[in-house]
Amino acid sequence: MDESKAIYWKWDDSLALGIEVIDDQHRRIVDYINELHRAHRNGLREKVDEVLQGLVDYTISHFSFEENLMAKGGYPLSEAHRQVHEAFTKRIEDYRRQHQQGKDVTRQLMSELQIWLSAHIRTDDRDYRPYAEKALKRHGGWLGRALRRFFG
Repeated sequence: MDESKAIYWKWDDSLALGIEVIDDQHRRIVDYINELHRAHRNGLREKVDEVLQGLVDYTISHFSFEENLMAKGGYPLSEAHRQVHEAFTKRIEDYRRQHQQGKDVTRQLMSELQIWLSAHIRTDDRDYRPYAEKALKRHGGWLGRALRRFFG
């Protein structure tokens, strides 16, 4: 198998919310997890560092995007959802710190990311979907175009 194509987690449509910009962001997180898998599998510690930083940064921006949509759409549980995001972000950053201290946490992190993200998308994110759709419709096509440019 070509190591540059090694897959840890294959996106499947059961994870799709049906909101293109959000689904694209979730797919990108899955891509990061697969990049992490390849870097770890090939013993590329510096690449693992780089991917972990990218994953943390992208996840924070994705969560911020979701939280904005929830607020604009009037989602009544947006604060609770934000707190879930915050706790998870701290967890990922903790893994990154452990890695920087020399501990091999990559497999554990990938497993936790897959389990957490699958459950979070299928439950918490599905709950806010109608509110996000309302927010996107209210702000018209320009928002969707701008978001695709930024998160594309």
